[in-house]
Amino acid sequence: MSRLPASFARLAAAGRKALVPYVTAGHPGREITVPLMHAMVAAGVDVIELGVPFSDPMADGPVIQRANEAALARGIALRDVLAMVREFRHRDDLTPVVLMGYANPIERMGVELFLDEALAAGVDGLIVVDYPPEECEEFAATARARGIDLVFLLAPTSTDARIEQVARLASGYVYYVSLKGITGAGHLDTAEVAQRVAHIKARTPLPVGVGFGIRDAATAKAIAANADAVIIGTRMIQILEDGEPDGAPARAAAFIAEVRAALDELESTAAKPASA
Repeated sequence: MSRLPASFARLAAAGRKALVPYVTAGHPGREITVPLMHAMVAAGVDVIELGVPFSDPMADGPVIQRANEAALARGIALRDVLAMVREFRHRDDLTPVVLMGYANPIERMGVELFLDEALAAGVDGLIVVDYPPEECEEFAATARARGIDLVFLLAPTSTDARIEQVARLASGYVYYVSLKGITGAGHLDTAEVAQRVAHIKARTPLPVGVGFGIRDAATAKAIAANADAVIIGTRMIQILEDGEPDGAPARAAAFIAEVRAALDELESTAAKPASA
């Protein structure tokens, strides 16, 4: 079993919401990724989504596309990403790590070999953007047999049939994409997100995380009032790029600490007794 179910269970028991940043492996520097991961954990993250660089990240906006291109220019490949997870595990055997990327690098390595090496490295889950649920039952089963969760995306346009299909195949958590289109685009309607999250949660016992469009602590707190996790990607990449690469872990930690404090305000509010 991966670390994800236990992590979400601990959070739920404490009345806390998961904070899940996305960063692209190898960006803004090959040697920075693992220190960055540790810095984010120390600042309060619960799960790390680690992007596998790919030349055509079709679901991602220009910020994450640029990060992918920069990492590829540094020669970062799938095996390098697995090595980073393995190095991270030398000091952290508790924080779940979910790889996020596309099918091509996995298929080039070979599905079974990749899953074996991912498990050995300490990977807990996978988000494969271009593996729709109706086409990857075998992949999901093969991953689950190794204790690796497969996380699927749902969108504002997802039908009830698609939600039910994802609920049947997914494990770990469900990732609700709060905006139509690519990452980093559009305006986030928190009321609409709350309605869609409730609709999804009525159809799956899995935690539901919300990503796309979360740029600051206030928005994260508003989303977390209804979701089990908030996922921050584009804004994380912008923070990492906003200065010298060596300072990226400290900048990320400062932002994470601010968001973590906002999320923990939800816990303290919920814990207060009702007025007499």
